[in-house]
Amino acid sequence: MRNIPLADVDHVARPVVAIGTDYSPGTLLDFHTHRRAQFLYGMTGLMEVDTDDGTWMVPPYSGVWLPAGKRHRVRMNGVSTRSLYIEPDAAPRHSPSCEVLVVSPLLHHLLLASANMPALYDESGRDGALAQLLLHELQLAPSLPLFAPLPHDPELASLCRDFLAQPHIHSLPEDWARQLHRSQRTFNRLFRQQTGMSFAVWRQQACLMAALPRLLAGSSVTRTALELRYDSPGAFSSMFRKVLGQSPTAFVRAATRQEEEMPGGS
Repeated sequence: MRNIPLADVDHVARPVVAIGTDYSPGTLLDFHTHRRAQFLYGMTGLMEVDTDDGTWMVPPYSGVWLPAGKRHRVRMNGVSTRSLYIEPDAAPRHSPSCEVLVVSPLLHHLLLASANMPALYDESGRDGALAQLLLHELQLAPSLPLFAPLPHDPELASLCRDFLAQPHIHSLPEDWARQLHRSQRTFNRLFRQQTGMSFAVWRQQACLMAALPRLLAGSSVTRTALELRYDSPGAFSSMFRKVLGQSPTAFVRAATRQEEEMPGGS
């Protein structure tokens, strides 16, 4: 099914409802929830997903898992999506939080094929087998560390949002502590309590999330590294490879090749 509202088919007695949707650049789907869990896959472009827990950046050939009832907002930057809406008791993942998942070539083609599934598909036929295989592949999909959790403390959350808007790798925890009128030790403890990670790891995650749209839009590794104030392109590339398992150049090349090979974006 293509470009139809979930509300039209949410009631259908099937564990999986598959919908393909095309969005123009800059489309913002404001905060909302779904009764079903959702796997949102962007075949092209970049998605930014905000929840009450934080912000996820979802590059091409990755998708975001949204648990049932999870309040979220999505900004679409030239994205053509495939969404799977899954009954809570059939959900293949059980994390209470969102996850960015790697979409394997097999899962990619299964998601392409899902656009031809009617809402009331034959559970004992090919479409039923496709739905079950989609659930199995989602269960096995590895997650990507592309998340910057937001703290609940309002003053600290404000600093985090400001940083996400203009991240750079040399932002110092002592500067943040001073703005919050706390000692550095107290700040470090508060930051870990509120986000579940150290300031240095969170800062790196935020910079990586900022780097992806720049690189995918054609910015060079050198320019991206300088904009995020890394000491050198090599230092930036080393961080990128450590977290994502490949160099920035290889990542962009793979994303570009997959998009060129995608059969008609359908």
